Amino acid sequence: MQHTLRQVFHSGKFVVGFAIFAAILLIVIVYPLIITDSPLQIIGQGTFFPPGIYVNAYDSINAPKTYTLNLDNAAARRIANKLSPDDRVAMKEWLVAAGVAESQIDTLDTQKLLTQWNSTYRPDKQIEGMTIAKLRYYQRVNDSIAGLLSTEPAIIAAKKPDTGALEAVGAVKQSDYVNINQVANVRALPLGTDNFGRDVLTELVRATGVSLQIGFVAGIIATLIGLTLGLAAGYIGGLVDDIVMFITNLFIVIPSFVLLILISFSIGQDKRGAFTVAMVIGFTSWVWTARAVRSQVISLRNRDHVNLSKLSGHSIPHIILTDILPYIASYVVMALILQISSGILAEAGLSILGLGPRTTEVPTLGLMMNWAMIYQAHILEKWWAYLPVLVTIALITFSMNLMNTGLDQIFNPALRD
Repeated sequence: MQHTLRQVFHSGKFVVGFAIFAAILLIVIVYPLIITDSPLQIIGQGTFFPPGIYVNAYDSINAPKTYTLNLDNAAARRIANKLSPDDRVAMKEWLVAAGVAESQIDTLDTQKLLTQWNSTYRPDKQIEGMTIAKLRYYQRVNDSIAGLLSTEPAIIAAKKPDTGALEAVGAVKQSDYVNINQVANVRALPLGTDNFGRDVLTELVRATGVSLQIGFVAGIIATLIGLTLGLAAGYIGGLVDDIVMFITNLFIVIPSFVLLILISFSIGQDKRGAFTVAMVIGFTSWVWTARAVRSQVISLRNRDHVNLSKLSGHSIPHIILTDILPYIASYVVMALILQISSGILAEAGLSILGLGPRTTEVPTLGLMMNWAMIYQAHILEKWWAYLPVLVTIALITFSMNLMNTGLDQIFNPALRD
């Protein structure tokens, strides 16, 4: 056993795959212990907040200490954050449509562009061919750039308790900064929020854990069924082999994913929990394992040690468990790894089609993809809603396939160096 483990961990591919998978597993276990928020908790009023650190604006004004930083590029960065290249191009399109000569518009000259915009733009101006959505977009741009070039401070006013009149109580200069560690309400959103305003990172970690659980349950069920039927058909043969092969041929004629879709649809949304989906995947994906194990057993059943065990009067279960199973144990482990990987992919495929686990119970990687697709994150270029999910699925399947390849090189004599 020690020699086998030493061989396994001397395989570079297995070690790399195992390290990636172990890192994912460690994050799934440790992260919820640190961040105890519910993965489906809505923390933002809105959709698709971009990744970043969010500071409560009210508390930042009332921070215990304000610092004056004389940064040369502070104004340029402030303008760039509020006036993106796409906004500049859109402003030029509106100005041209409003009658300004295109040759007189320079999108790189912020001062001139804003001057032309402020003198020309009217929110209620009707331009032929302009859609309502486009008009709303220009209104949002106009609101965001109001006073963009101003160097005057922002005045903080409060109502007098006796008269209700506004009274200036302070001013925020454009060179004023606060230390983020001194602001009370700060929330880091490394992957932003999804379409429901939920923290994508917390949701992703929890979804990865649930998808791994589904993969493990589905993989174990499929491997056990395939191993049992393959051992029985390969060793006993005859009528048992004919029955098993007839059943496996039926499953081959009907693609397993189509059968999976039909079963999941017939169960109904209310009854489709994560464990139920895992069981359905496991009961429909054992076929190739059974056929492969059967082939391995057929090649072993006439070996000398098996014949000797027969002559000794050992029972069929004893022969299968002690004289055949140990010789295919490494193959069974590799089959289990592939079944877990295919189980995770099957769940993702089902959930994208809307046939995955209950959406109100727990998140899964497939459900996150489904939500991103329904709310058009890929069209709106909200990459943080779907790209981390794709990367996570790819890393899990890549790591498990690397482990499987490494094991295959160790235990397969034809591939051994």
